[in-house]
Amino acid sequence: MAMADVRMHERLQVIRNHLILCSGHGGTVRRREEQVIFAPSSVQADVVKVLQAGLANIGVTDVEVEPPPRGLEKEYATLLTPAAVKFVADLTKQFNNKVDLMLKERIRRKVELDINGHLPNFSNNPKVQDESWRVAPVPRRLVCRQLDLGDVSPANTDKFLEALKCDVNGIQTDFDDGHCPTWRAQLCGLHNVYKAVFGLFPGLGDISQVPVLMLRPRAWNMIEHNMMVDGKEVPGPLFDFGLLMFHCAKRLLAAESGPYFYLSKLEGANEARVWNEIFCWTQEKLNIPQGTIKACVLIENILASFEMEEILYELRNHSLGLNCGIWDYSASFVNKFGHRSDFILPDRNKYVNMQRHFLRSYMNLVIQICHRRGAHATGGMAANIMVSRDIGIIANTAQAKVREVFAGVDGFMVYDVRLIPVATKVLQHIVGDNQIDRIIEDVHVGAGDLLEMPSAGLKHNVAVGILFIDAWLQGKGHYIYKAAVEDSATAEISRSQVWQWIRHRATLEDNGEVISRGLVQQLIKDFIDSTITSGDPVPMKSDEDKERLRVASEIFEEVVTKREFPEFLTTYLNLDHTFLSYQNKYSE
Repeated sequence: MAMADVRMHERLQVIRNHLILCSGHGGTVRRREEQVIFAPSSVQADVVKVLQAGLANIGVTDVEVEPPPRGLEKEYATLLTPAAVKFVADLTKQFNNKVDLMLKERIRRKVELDINGHLPNFSNNPKVQDESWRVAPVPRRLVCRQLDLGDVSPANTDKFLEALKCDVNGIQTDFDDGHCPTWRAQLCGLHNVYKAVFGLFPGLGDISQVPVLMLRPRAWNMIEHNMMVDGKEVPGPLFDFGLLMFHCAKRLLAAESGPYFYLSKLEGANEARVWNEIFCWTQEKLNIPQGTIKACVLIENILASFEMEEILYELRNHSLGLNCGIWDYSASFVNKFGHRSDFILPDRNKYVNMQRHFLRSYMNLVIQICHRRGAHATGGMAANIMVSRDIGIIANTAQAKVREVFAGVDGFMVYDVRLIPVATKVLQHIVGDNQIDRIIEDVHVGAGDLLEMPSAGLKHNVAVGILFIDAWLQGKGHYIYKAAVEDSATAEISRSQVWQWIRHRATLEDNGEVISRGLVQQLIKDFIDSTITSGDPVPMKSDEDKERLRVASEIFEEVVTKREFPEFLTTYLNLDHTFLSYQNKYSE
């Protein structure tokens, strides 16, 4: 068989595997022209008819919404009322063009960096550099932001309820990194937020008595496939933000508990400006005071780190400061400069910590800029998992967070609720509610400090990437591996590094072997064979589990060997036919 025929045979085998995964579920299935089409039940269809009739009554004819997942008809009807759908549609129409231009500007900037070989630098904006401006004061419940629980997907009802009962300041109520945006998960998560806000969970109490919900909509790279306006799918963050605001804003405001947000993956001040305009428009339409919405921007992109002061300036009436998101931040180096051999990142387990010069410089600059402008500066999330009372995990977490506190952060996040006592003890080093009054003058960070690479965890990265894709195929946004939570942020850096190491033929630290496609293929095969045989780290309870894991490995190999770097793993998956088939599967 010729090599071309071999490759074609392999691709057909991948497609066959993908199609196998589309079958074997409950619900009615029709096949037309080799497409799998899911027929909604009469109950699902009736809910859609009610929505369509309601939209027609208020003159909305250019909106399409998919039927609810089976069993979520009540949640669908609660969230997707005609008025709520119209609000999201109006929001989308108002900002669609600006969002499209913003995303095109990302592409333009990336192409410009590639063509010219330039590196980013700080801008010179007299308005921003004026020493007189400060961010607006924050509401009472946001003065102390010492401890948030991070990556809490509200679709995981048990985890969400556990978080609501914890003694922390806030909950990063996450529709982004720690969440897989299937239609079922999206509606379940939004409805759980609704229930928490309106006190519908038995025994939970009023929203004013639980930790503040720090709502994190999807980032701009994500699309909501299940709603279309003017013939176009709705941007994911507008769908999430619009429904959360429409249903919950006034109740949260009355309870002095919101609406407050985390904003993910911004790449510059122009994107902060768009969010600010969205906030202003929304507050006007909902008839709530301007400045009510507050948002903390996660600095998760190397380009954004050069515009942090500009980002604060654009959001100065709605700002909750800046947060250090070190995993996505590190992955963004590959995203923007991965084709350059002088930006090869070593093993993530050895360099993604605040002791490294480029990350320490980044954190120090966040603190300096935020405090100079009267804003909170918060540190990254401790992703460790307490499998048992592991003294090593406790000591390492405490040591890392003490360094951040002494550097000047006003707080940080943990994932595991069992680390709350450790975090609370560390936070005793903060005198008062925050350290905003601690202005650091002796920090001098230049462009070179932010761009200095540290001087190969290959098996670990392969495993993390495959297991994340496998989790997404099951409708899960994160999973536990080797006593740490892994989500889209950690998966991004893992698959980014593998792509980069193959591209630049990097070598393994222990034996100097070149990291080639063949080596990665062998490691993938070894990992799959070992996992299927042992059921560790993923239980293999059925042939479908084994087949799904194999498909995840095929998608992973495809991602890390592409000629051009796929910018976001989640975008790639969210547009991939395998994920979309699974989205239907887990909606039934």
